[in-house]
Amino acid sequence: MKFKAALIAGLLTLAAIEDSHAVFRIANDRGGEIGRYVYRYDKLRVSRQPIMIDGLCASACTIVLSAVSHRNICVTPRAILAFHAAWDFGRNGRAVTNPGATRMLYSMYPSPIQRWLDSRGGLTPRTVFLQGKQLEGMYRPCQR
Repeated sequence: MKFKAALIAGLLTLAAIEDSHAVFRIANDRGGEIGRYVYRYDKLRVSRQPIMIDGLCASACTIVLSAVSHRNICVTPRAILAFHAAWDFGRNGRAVTNPGATRMLYSMYPSPIQRWLDSRGGLTPRTVFLQGKQLEGMYRPCQR
């Protein structure tokens, strides 16, 4: 009887460990409010949960690169990172670049990402995409 109880307890512990290390998959994430992403990724950083970028990670989604340890991030061949300047809605409802938020966002990125952005003119209203071999040169490929 004690053996069965110990076995069940052991299996439940393994299941809990397995759940806590489940991969958080990012795909088709177009971004949004910076604060929400900072909060979400801070929770992921604390949990040390592995992150798989497996599709589009755009705008505020890219904060994952600064919030989560480099060693906890992997990319698939489908991974695409999209960067642009931070913006707010102006008085007329149009997007207006927010220079302070853009500087903050840029300063959060790891050095290789900053250098890559610098080689493309920095964070501007124009969206730039990092993918393929260039991205795989910065982040490890996900295990299949």
